[in-house]
Amino acid sequence: MGDVIANVTGILIFILLIFLSIGLHEFGHFATAKHYGAKVTEFMIGFGPALVSKVKGETRYGVKAIPVGGYVRIVGMYPPGRPDRAEPGGRFGHMVEEARRQSLAEVEPGDENRVFYRLPVHQRCAVMLAGPFMNLILAIVLFGIMLVGVGLPQPTAQLDSVVACVPTVANPQGATAADGTCPDGTASAAAAAGFLPGDTITAIAGTPITQWTDVATALAAASGPTEVTVLRDGAEVTRTVPLRAVPYPVFDDQGQPTGATTTRTFLGIRPAVDYVGLPVTAVPGYMWDISAQSVAALATMPQRLYGLGVTMATNGERSMESPVSVVGVTRLGGEIAAADEPFDAKIGSFLGLAASLNLFLFLFNLLPILPLDGGHVAAALYEGARRKWASWRDRPDPGPVDTARLLPLTYSVAIMLIAVGALVIWADIVKPITLGG
Repeated sequence: MGDVIANVTGILIFILLIFLSIGLHEFGHFATAKHYGAKVTEFMIGFGPALVSKVKGETRYGVKAIPVGGYVRIVGMYPPGRPDRAEPGGRFGHMVEEARRQSLAEVEPGDENRVFYRLPVHQRCAVMLAGPFMNLILAIVLFGIMLVGVGLPQPTAQLDSVVACVPTVANPQGATAADGTCPDGTASAAAAAGFLPGDTITAIAGTPITQWTDVATALAAASGPTEVTVLRDGAEVTRTVPLRAVPYPVFDDQGQPTGATTTRTFLGIRPAVDYVGLPVTAVPGYMWDISAQSVAALATMPQRLYGLGVTMATNGERSMESPVSVVGVTRLGGEIAAADEPFDAKIGSFLGLAASLNLFLFLFNLLPILPLDGGHVAAALYEGARRKWASWRDRPDPGPVDTARLLPLTYSVAIMLIAVGALVIWADIVKPITLGG
């Protein structure tokens, strides 16, 4: 029952964090647009039917039922059409004309200079970038709290567990058989010496041990009968253990055996983990590394989405590297809260998950495609370059970029994003990624 309560609590907290992330993103657009004098008529978190809304001043604020995003409605997003330019015909032309009509219908007398398309290029870029940058700031804050306030897990000289048997390719975890014996008849040196979880190694072959890296260094230099001293219940216990180099399975980055082996001196201990806070100066480097990994993940997103689609179509096994929706991330938040882990570990994982989500939102929204924020920035920059080029050539001002003409492409991208989101949400419900893999 306690695990269920913890899981539900974790889910609810993560939902609130998602609302916070969306709200701050939209507030960035809202505050910057208001600062530059643009008229904002709506500030909404979520999509679909409104759960609650209230008009204050010239803006309606509200929360909608589906918390997968939000929007700020700024008057005059689309400029009027130009009489000297032919309009697209057919269904697309009607779509463009209707969008322009609705955009201009929001412009009331006196608001002519408060429309979005009349803002200077740098101001429009600032309005569009302010939303993603709010997610970046939140990511920095959350990562900072995680690294400085909680810390990262560091192995210690204290033993978390003792490996019963010498690992092999067939038995990479060094587990005993059902009868309690080692499959190949070879117990680990630590198990044979009677070391116990909770023991703290203080010396190996007379070399003092203060941290886990000392253990690895001392074992690499040891061979044959070697004295190992541990602190147990306040008293030191010394055992002479026969150390030798053995074939040891190689594990990948996910902790899975690769089938290959390497030779190393094996004692048979696993370290306990302690969370050690890092200095503030470590945050930028950590953020850079995580950002590089996130950019790489974005670059491989089409490939991973295709793999997820094949998995769902063939009822295959879902990869741990497949994309995750807000549903999946929220579910992971609940699992973290309910996990049998120390409180520091839970808080660190929770903060890291929320920070990674905001960093991804920042990077994703910078993609230069409409309807994403980066698409509006790209359009504004193109307009600025076009006007500058016309000025250099003593040509007339070409006017604002008519983003309404890009609506067919914008809607196509939006439909694709909705379809992809539906696929990933379905996968997170039917084949969820869990902490256990």
